[in-house]
Amino acid sequence: MEFSIDVMALLFLVAGFAGFIDAVAGGGGLITIPALLATGMPPTQALATNKLQGSFGSFSSSLYFVRNGLVSLKEMRFAILCTFIGAALGAEMVQLIDASILTSLIPGLLIGISLYFLLVPSAGKGGGKPKMSENLFALTVGTGIGFYDGFFGPGTGSLFTICFVTIAQLAGGSDRPDQSA
Repeated sequence: MEFSIDVMALLFLVAGFAGFIDAVAGGGGLITIPALLATGMPPTQALATNKLQGSFGSFSSSLYFVRNGLVSLKEMRFAILCTFIGAALGAEMVQLIDASILTSLIPGLLIGISLYFLLVPSAGKGGGKPKMSENLFALTVGTGIGFYDGFFGPGTGSLFTICFVTIAQLAGGSDRPDQSA
């Protein structure tokens, strides 16, 4: 599939804007996927292109949190494994769906996830008693959101944030353990 220089320039601008939205609030894929589909790109290729683009931002964010001691890879290894397995299953599943069905499904998913973030109240502050064990959280939330991310993706970071606050009862700021040691 070849694009004119005008289309590539427009996609570059859309990607830059989506990256900015991702950095501020998440959900940049809600912008890039429709733009990629508008070019006539097949749905699986549009989802894969969006995922590749988003991987760079996710990697740099993760690296920041690990380097600053805000996330321990050792403590998160089971959650990372569950999320990876879910994402791999989602990525495999999306390839098994006929392109015509996927073309019909994607707009509905885009509208649904957009409405969810517009209409659902904020997650709250967290800081209470977790509603499930860390391992059960990793298994259910990690695998489930990983599957969603591998299958579709937009809003994954926001979904994780909501689950970490409402289910795991994590909160930012002063209630974090002291990281100075």
